[in-house]
Amino acid sequence: MEITEFDSHTSIPGTTLFDGKMAMKGYALNKMCFSFNSAEAREEYLADPEAYHDKFKLNEEQKQACRDKNVLALIAAGGNIYYLAKFAGIFKLGVQDVGAQQTGMSVEAFKEKLLRQGD
Repeated sequence: MEITEFDSHTSIPGTTLFDGKMAMKGYALNKMCFSFNSAEAREEYLADPEAYHDKFKLNEEQKQACRDKNVLALIAAGGNIYYLAKFAGIFKLGVQDVGAQQTGMSVEAFKEKLLRQGD
C-alpha cells in the first residue's frame, strides 16, 4: 500500500509534532513563554497569571493548560518544548516531572522506573 499523504498530527500515536501548523496555533503561547527569559516577566506572571495570559492573548485551551501546569496539554495547544521549559521552570518542574506526565505515572514512580532501567 502506498502512502500518498502524511498527516503529521495523527501518524505517530501519542506524539504531537511541532510543525508550521502547530507553530501558528501556539504563537501566542510560545511568545509568552519566551518572555520568561526575563526575571521581571516571571515575577509579573506569578503575581497575576490570568492578566499575563490576557496580555499575550492566549486562547482558553492554552490558559487552562497553563492553569493546570500540564506540559502535555501545552504541547497539544501549540507549545514548543524549548519555550515551555521556561514555563515549567517557574514552577520548578523538571524533566522528570514532564516524563511522569508523559507516562501517566507519579513523579516518584517515574523516578523509580528510571532507576530500575539502569540495573
